[in-house]
Amino acid sequence: MEKKTWFNKFLEIKGMRAALTAFAGLIIVYIVFGAMNPKVLSMKNGLNLLRSMSKYLIIGVGQSYVMITGNIDLSIGSLVGMSAMMSATLMTFGVHPVFAILITVSACLVVGVLNGILVGKFKLPPFIATLGTMFVARGIAYIVNNNRNTDNISSGVGEKTGEAFKEIFYYGKTIGIFNTFWVALIIFALFFFILSKTRTGRHIYAIGSNVDAARLSGVDVLATTIKVYLVSAFCSAMVGFILAAQAGMGNMDAGNMYEMYGVAAGVIGGVSPLGGSGLLLGTFAGAGLWQILENGLNMIGAQVGLQRIVIGVIVAFAVLLDVVLRKGSRVKKSK
Repeated sequence: MEKKTWFNKFLEIKGMRAALTAFAGLIIVYIVFGAMNPKVLSMKNGLNLLRSMSKYLIIGVGQSYVMITGNIDLSIGSLVGMSAMMSATLMTFGVHPVFAILITVSACLVVGVLNGILVGKFKLPPFIATLGTMFVARGIAYIVNNNRNTDNISSGVGEKTGEAFKEIFYYGKTIGIFNTFWVALIIFALFFFILSKTRTGRHIYAIGSNVDAARLSGVDVLATTIKVYLVSAFCSAMVGFILAAQAGMGNMDAGNMYEMYGVAAGVIGGVSPLGGSGLLLGTFAGAGLWQILENGLNMIGAQVGLQRIVIGVIVAFAVLLDVVLRKGSRVKKSK
């Protein structure tokens, strides 16, 4: 029997081929757009790409956790808006950014727990459960500042403190790279470790593969479901801070469609919306590819409508490919 090399073992990691394909696609698309417009390959654009993709990466991590269990979270975009509005409102009222962040994260986590209980305990279809909390969170985003966008956050906490918040989450740089990317990278590394190296991660995959078998194996399905929705809520809160820092204020409509951006980042990177497979490495590549497509199409003058069509086709193709590969895998096993 031929001994497998480390590279073959590496490729056999479930979801690794899809992740590497996404990375290859990212590189190819980047080079193609660079050939069409050399400005795409400039250092300035590259740094802006890293900053812009960070929002998609963080949201993708949260949505990927949920999708690996075979569920979905439609409340993500509204939680982003709720986070941006709540944190900005608190700061305009003079609450220090640290406390505004802690209060906002706590509020978002409450919604995450609610999502987990509705789906894990009461067995509501995740589409319906999170559709309900999506409207609730967006409603909170609207009423938290009396149905209007906030003033500049510096008006409440002072110019120096307000600028520090914006520097940390959006405008500042460390080692020449925007802090937004470092924030995203830390979050990615943390949740990558949890998913790939801990018992909780194994339970997440087990539920997505076969929830009944996981339950019979001793997996606490309710607790694990709550955990993935907590991750999703936390990631949404962090993106809300980034958007608030970018705008310097809270916008009631912040985060619109971000739940779909999360799905796109995960699916493009090989995370199966049917559950049980996918790597966060793929989500990283998916977020990067999504941003390069958006940026490249914009820089070559493509209309916004065309941008959405191209990205939509890619997402649909990725899901179709996942379905086909799963069917093929079942056929091979049955032989």
